[in-house]
Amino acid sequence: MQGHHNQSKNQEQLLQRSPTNNRNNFSRVRLARMHATLSRHVDSGLLPGLVALVSHRGREHVETIGAQAFGSNEPMRRDTIFRLASMTKPVTAVGAMILVEECKVRLDDPVDEWLPELKDRRVLRTIESPLDDTVPAKRQITLRDLLTFRSGYGEAGFLAPTSLFQKAMSEARLTLAEWPFTGTSDEFMKRLGHLPLAHQPGERWLYHMGCEIVGVVIARVSGKSLGTFLRERIFEPLGMKDTGFFVSESKLDRLPTCYGRDLVTGQVVVLHEAHQGHFVRPPVFESGGGGLVSTVDDMLAFGRMMLNNGVCDHEHILSRPSIELMTMDHLTPEQKAASPFFENFWNEHGWGFGMGVVTARNDLAGVPGRFGWDGAFGTSWHVDPKEQMVGVFMTQRRPDALSIPAFVLDFWTSAYQLIDD
Repeated sequence: MQGHHNQSKNQEQLLQRSPTNNRNNFSRVRLARMHATLSRHVDSGLLPGLVALVSHRGREHVETIGAQAFGSNEPMRRDTIFRLASMTKPVTAVGAMILVEECKVRLDDPVDEWLPELKDRRVLRTIESPLDDTVPAKRQITLRDLLTFRSGYGEAGFLAPTSLFQKAMSEARLTLAEWPFTGTSDEFMKRLGHLPLAHQPGERWLYHMGCEIVGVVIARVSGKSLGTFLRERIFEPLGMKDTGFFVSESKLDRLPTCYGRDLVTGQVVVLHEAHQGHFVRPPVFESGGGGLVSTVDDMLAFGRMMLNNGVCDHEHILSRPSIELMTMDHLTPEQKAASPFFENFWNEHGWGFGMGVVTARNDLAGVPGRFGWDGAFGTSWHVDPKEQMVGVFMTQRRPDALSIPAFVLDFWTSAYQLIDD
């Protein structure tokens, strides 16, 4: 990775020094400001490249800056395909709500019928208790529990990183640190079923695992693989032609290298090669919590559907009441207080179905009612109903800390400073 902090002459030539695809009337001065801000993160050597899109009340702007890998001559393009990581979660939640609307599963019915591995749950007496120090669950797990991340399974690392529960989850290869799971969905549920719940169903919030389990529910209820169901019911109707759980061979030239910092050596290292690894072939386990790949335009189509109350280009994916339900805050103040996450996150955020929801204004982009989520490989997608905005930011650089990285924060500040009406 030598030289990754200094852009080569060839890579400098790849930086596009004028904003691209400005369809209408954003201020040229403000577009130039956005371009300069985003370019700075590439010029510094932090990111090899990025693609960013803003859609606001009929106006649309896209930035493509830098290269698909450090030292590469292959430029970022509007149709570059990115690993979404946790930006997958809202898509999985929409898939679940399609089945709810069809009355094939209900939000408050126990999921035992579809997930027999989770019948008769035992619950840890405390989060720090030994795995055999349990009490019976007060009730069964529901789909609502899974979608709101209150099932009792999740990343206890935010709450009790040294707990025996988190250690057992890690040994079963079920935590984010061991992601992606490489076995079958049946094996995934079997391993989960051997573990007690970290808390009573509905009691508190734990990140991530809910959407992995929801993906299994979708497959079992629909009788199709998660990928097939999402393709038939969401991707194809919305024209999301580059979204799925892997990149086909004919499209591999559009998949960039993914980077992260080695926490031991401090060096930037390759996490996923462009033409190798988990995303270049169909996975055995299709991860509803983080396994999709997509483009800015595909995620724009998904965002427009959410913004337009379930409809995009005459394709009716969900009803308006479902969108409203998905994008409201479902957590109580007591649950937030008992559920550590990013520093100060709950001061201005809540949680809907598979995504965050802004509840209090604290900066330019912190508009109450704004919803969406980010991904651990440097992606971000949010929808703002008040401003009628959809924004998508894509790069492939895992942040160095458990917080929203500066390049994502700067994208959203730049997006909102474009608003001039």
